[in-house]
Amino acid sequence: MILILLPNCDYDPTESSVPWEAMRQAGVEVRFATPEGLPAYADSRLVDIGFGLLNPFLMTRKPDLASYARMIEDEAFNQPLAYADVDPSQFAGLLIPGGHAQGMRSLLESGQARRIALHFFKTAKPVAAVCHGVLLLARTLDPATGRPVLDGHKVTALVAGTMELPAWLMTALWLGRYYRTYRQTVEAEVSAALNKPKDFLRGPLLAKRDSADKPQHGFVVRDGQLLTARWPGDCHRFAAEWLQLIGTRT
Repeated sequence: MILILLPNCDYDPTESSVPWEAMRQAGVEVRFATPEGLPAYADSRLVDIGFGLLNPFLMTRKPDLASYARMIEDEAFNQPLAYADVDPSQFAGLLIPGGHAQGMRSLLESGQARRIALHFFKTAKPVAAVCHGVLLLARTLDPATGRPVLDGHKVTALVAGTMELPAWLMTALWLGRYYRTYRQTVEAEVSAALNKPKDFLRGPLLAKRDSADKPQHGFVVRDGQLLTARWPGDCHRFAAEWLQLIGTRT
C-alpha cells in the first residue's frame, strides 16, 4: 500500500493524478493523507480557471485533467487520513506531489509530514517527490546526523532558471507571487540541503512535456530508494519509473 501526501489544497493535478492512475491500473492500493483528514482539491487555476493566452504553456493538459477527475471520485481520495493519524509503518512507499500556490504550505511546513517522510528514509522504503514536493524532503532532518534526509542523494526538482522564474515573470503583473511560493527558489533550497550542490541535476536545458505515449520526453532522477522529478511535464515518466521502483521493493 502506497501513501500520497496532499496539502489542504493547491497541489498540481498532474503531479498527483498521473502516478495515482498508474498505480491503480497496476493494481497497487493507494491511500491519501491531508493535514486535517479532509478531501483536498488541486489548484483551481490549473484545473479550470486557466491562464488565458498562456494556457498552451502553463495549463494542465486535458488527458491529465481527466486523470484528476477520476482520482477525486476515488473512495480513498474522499476518505483520507489526517497526517497525525498516519502510521507510516503500514505503507510500503511514499509519494509527494508538488504545486506552487499558497495552499502547498500546509504540506511543506508540516512537522507531521516531516515525521512521515523521515520514517520512509530511515526504513529504506521507496520515496517519490516532484517539483515543490522535494522541498519537504529538504526540510526533513535525520536526527542521527542533523542533516536533511536528501543529503547524499542525487536529486532534481523545479529548476529556477528555466521553469520557476520564467513562469513567475510571465504572470507577475496580474498574478503577483502566484508562481513564487517562497522568496527562495525551490532549486536554491534543495541545493542547500545537499552537501554536494552538484548532486542537484537540472536535466536538459530545453524541457519537453512528456505524455502517456512519449514518456521518454520526461526527466527524472532515481538514486537508490529515492525518485525525483522537476515539473508536470515529467510525470508520465515519473509514474512509470515509480512503478518499477515499488515493484522491486514491495
